[in-house]
Amino acid sequence: MSESTDALIPRPRRVLAPGAVHLPGWLTPDRQRELVTLCRAWASGPVPMRAVTMPNGGVMSVKSVSLGWHWLPYRYSRTADDVGGGAVAPFPDVLRTLGRDAVTAACGPEEGAAYEPDAALVNYYDDAAKMGMHQDREERLNAPVVSLSLGSSCVFRFGNTENRNRPWQDVELVSGDLFVFSGPSRFAYHGVQKILPDTAPSGIGFDGRLNITLRQTGLA
Repeated sequence: MSESTDALIPRPRRVLAPGAVHLPGWLTPDRQRELVTLCRAWASGPVPMRAVTMPNGGVMSVKSVSLGWHWLPYRYSRTADDVGGGAVAPFPDVLRTLGRDAVTAACGPEEGAAYEPDAALVNYYDDAAKMGMHQDREERLNAPVVSLSLGSSCVFRFGNTENRNRPWQDVELVSGDLFVFSGPSRFAYHGVQKILPDTAPSGIGFDGRLNITLRQTGLA
């Protein structure tokens, strides 16, 4: 996979902090369209895409569907306990291969070969959706987190590992971009500040933003 060649201003690989790597244009346009088609199928069942209700009663503006393990705030389950209790769809082989390739590209072949993702969270953002600063801490391992962007661009805020406050860096993530958290940055706070409307590439097949996040849970 190679960086997009049609950008007027090149966007080089960036290491925002040790273990936090941004690879712009990592997914080719054809691969992006393939993943959008797959996301449509995953969102249709067996567990439908839904807006997650937080323990405090708030409802997330992002809509999500899980694969491999069903994500609920602060835990994983094999069943969708918040939407009917059905069994979550298996983790797809295509995402296992993609995750290993992503970690290899960001962290090197040794880490890529050892990466065994078993959970995916597919998030859909409309133009008004956002996600507050948070850590990915439900996993039992500190294996890398792989994040893939499709559709509209967003302002992604990458923070520190101690709290939700400064220091942080704001990064524009564009369709096809890869972002990997690993090592010292594995538990960094992060969030999506806003979606940038009308920035999706032509032919992507939908409005808004899709984010595919791959994780290795360490659960049996």
